Amino acid sequence: MTELLAVVTITILAVISPGPDFAMVTRNSLLLSRRAGLLTALGIGGGVLVHVAYTILGVGILIQQSIWLFNALKLVGAAYLIWLGVRMLRTEHASDDSSARAVPLSDRAALRTGFLTNVLNPKTTIFVVSLFMQVVQPSTPFAVQVGYGAFISAAHIIWFALVATFFSAGGIRARIVAFRRWIDRVFGALLVGFGLLLAKASAAR
Repeated sequence: MTELLAVVTITILAVISPGPDFAMVTRNSLLLSRRAGLLTALGIGGGVLVHVAYTILGVGILIQQSIWLFNALKLVGAAYLIWLGVRMLRTEHASDDSSARAVPLSDRAALRTGFLTNVLNPKTTIFVVSLFMQVVQPSTPFAVQVGYGAFISAAHIIWFALVATFFSAGGIRARIVAFRRWIDRVFGALLVGFGLLLAKASAAR
């Protein structure tokens, strides 16, 4: 019971902490649609399952013990975040009319964006690997570990679905979407900033 409570508590705290996932879901919900935000959230949940899978299979131990491998993964994640951020910063809006929309994403593209944002996010790597290495006992049955992984993924999907629903609500969206040009710039700058911080941390090791 203590292990379960620790997993639930740590997961909730980790999920609600701001990061690239939050920035991407918020941006897509505000500038595109609730559907795009929800699909981005679903993609994030899929990314979490990848982290859980390699951790349970033992690759997480290798990542934890190999500084070179972990830094390489951080650099790949940093490059992806910077690329996303630059794309947002370079987004062109047809007019200043508040009814104008950003270029829409297909359902597959929204899922892919959420998935890649999470699966290449070292923050999630550290969280999942640390949780399973430090909190979950080696004697914990495999089925229970899989259950923990499913809970972690579901927690991400539920939280970011709530974020998507909130920021795509009519009243809120109508007030904020008029500043869509600045929203792209702000979230683009945030993603570039996240990426540069990751790259700097990797280079410092």
